Amino acid sequence: MGKSSFLQEFKAFAMKGNVIDMAVGVIIGGAFGKIVSSIVADVIMPPIGLLVGGVNFTDLKWVMKDAVVEDGKEVTAAVTLNYGNFLQVTFDFLIIAFSIFLFIKLLTKLTEKKKKEEAPAAPPAPPAPSKEEVLLTEIRDLLKEKK
Repeated sequence: MGKSSFLQEFKAFAMKGNVIDMAVGVIIGGAFGKIVSSIVADVIMPPIGLLVGGVNFTDLKWVMKDAVVEDGKEVTAAVTLNYGNFLQVTFDFLIIAFSIFLFIKLLTKLTEKKKKEEAPAAPPAPPAPSKEEVLLTEIRDLLKEKK
């Protein structure tokens, strides 16, 4: 009885629109991240590396301790600080963040435009009173003053 209730509760939660929308967003975001990473790594960074002297940013590193080689075999690997990869990932992040910013800005403009179109028009001003109503109002006010 407890398991069935738990499973039904989980099913209700998983089938809510917000959860499904979020899952779709995460999947699309992951794919979008791969596309942007490829653009950065394969399209943007090679020309930048060429401008700074033919450097591949992912290969940039600071060797803190050289590898130990004895009899042609590497005994201990070199200790390196791979700052080039950090630069690559930072460029990826900045481009992804900027792309998402532009996309959200576009969505915001579209939803604001749609809300303006859907917003009900302000109610029209009431019509001006007729001459008879104005005259009757004046008579009423005069009668009130006499009392």
